[in-house]
Amino acid sequence: MKTYSEEVLVCRLIDGKITLVRRRLWPSLVRLAHRFPAEQLARVREEHTPSGRHATHEIPFPHWVPEDVVAQADHTSEEEALAVLGPWVPPSKPAIERPRRRATR
Repeated sequence: MKTYSEEVLVCRLIDGKITLVRRRLWPSLVRLAHRFPAEQLARVREEHTPSGRHATHEIPFPHWVPEDVVAQADHTSEEEALAVLGPWVPPSKPAIERPRRRATR
């Protein structure tokens, strides 16, 4: 696989296909991370081993996210992030209602 700049996230964001995301979009992606399965947000690195074999390594989300990007994401509203990334972002997952405890007498 081609080597990309550290300013480009290589992940499998859309339909399991390699997706390139420029760093300026990372805060919006991090802000909306709850809308994606974590495996889609893992950073993908591919390399050729000395034997010529192809090896793929993944850095799980959020381990690859720089602190400055996390800070920017914290100051980005969901609406702002959606405006930056566009309509292809999956809808928000509905909140899961917690089971209520029965009152004891």
